[in-house]
Amino acid sequence: MSDQPVSLTPPPQGYAEWLAELKSRIHSAQQRATLAVNRELVLLYWQIGRDILARQVDQGWGAKVIDRLARDLRAAFPDMKGFSPRNLKYMRAFADAWPDAEFVQAVLAQLPWYHQLALLDKLPSAEARRWYAAKAIEHNWSRNVLAMQIETRLQERSGQAVTNFPATLPAPQSDLARESIKDPYRFDFLGLSDEAQEREIEHALVRHVTEFLLELGAGFAFVGRQVLLDVGGDEFFIDLLFYHLKLRCYVMIELKGGKFKPEHLGQLSFYLTAVDRQVKSEHDNPTIGLLLCKSKNKVVAEYALGDKSQPMGVAEYKLLEALPPELQTSLPSIEQIERELGGADGSDDSAEDDEES
Repeated sequence: MSDQPVSLTPPPQGYAEWLAELKSRIHSAQQRATLAVNRELVLLYWQIGRDILARQVDQGWGAKVIDRLARDLRAAFPDMKGFSPRNLKYMRAFADAWPDAEFVQAVLAQLPWYHQLALLDKLPSAEARRWYAAKAIEHNWSRNVLAMQIETRLQERSGQAVTNFPATLPAPQSDLARESIKDPYRFDFLGLSDEAQEREIEHALVRHVTEFLLELGAGFAFVGRQVLLDVGGDEFFIDLLFYHLKLRCYVMIELKGGKFKPEHLGQLSFYLTAVDRQVKSEHDNPTIGLLLCKSKNKVVAEYALGDKSQPMGVAEYKLLEALPPELQTSLPSIEQIERELGGADGSDDSAEDDEES
């Protein structure tokens, strides 16, 4: 057998483009197949949970039926994971939390089962679950990102900054801009204490730009830090500059290490004028300015923004903050479920399986 390398003839014209198209089609087909399998699995789990609920309520079956059902299902389907007592309890909780079959089919079936566990495990109200489920679908969040957004209370922080957007932006854009701005921003991932200075925070945000963009939210693209503006021969530097793909405008962020002061908006206004004249194109919407400070008096911020004609917002940032304890539930942890779905036989199920009704 010859050790000489096989000589390949050059591909015909257009082959590379065709191959790329085929790869794209195959990837799309694989994604559709995965989504279809996930949809059927979520619907199956909901139906099993609904049946368990109905029999326990209507026929008075006790909690031990779940243990029996787990053993029988695993015996009947030894190659199929997910039939541990804990996961069956999640199915029951899933059906109890979402009694509307149409909503489960139309909305929730778009999310993988692990996402359903995060919604059940960390959120006590149906309203909050609906909100986070919609955001997870809209932004294609992974389960870890969904859990992080819940733990940092994204819903409570969205649209809470003090802004003048309704007076300075047209209605559709002002609503989107308001929802794109949070208060407060959580910078826990920086690992900095409250004594950190503005420039230190700025450096850390750029070093952790991936986490920073995730905290800012969908649509933000990083342009640069300490962006130079030459105005009449004098040099000025913007702390952080972003472009928002949905708002179609630049978003300029200035950091202040102390409490908000009305005079901060004068500097912000000057920078906004410079960016609009030197950086933005005729196709971009007016630049938005966001002032991030360690603390603010909301009424003072509202007064200070009252006579400003450029779109601005004022929000706080938090460097270190403990996670709220009320996010914890009595349900088994997501990690426990993942270990079981990953192949454990469920033999280590605790006594809570027998005690939970």
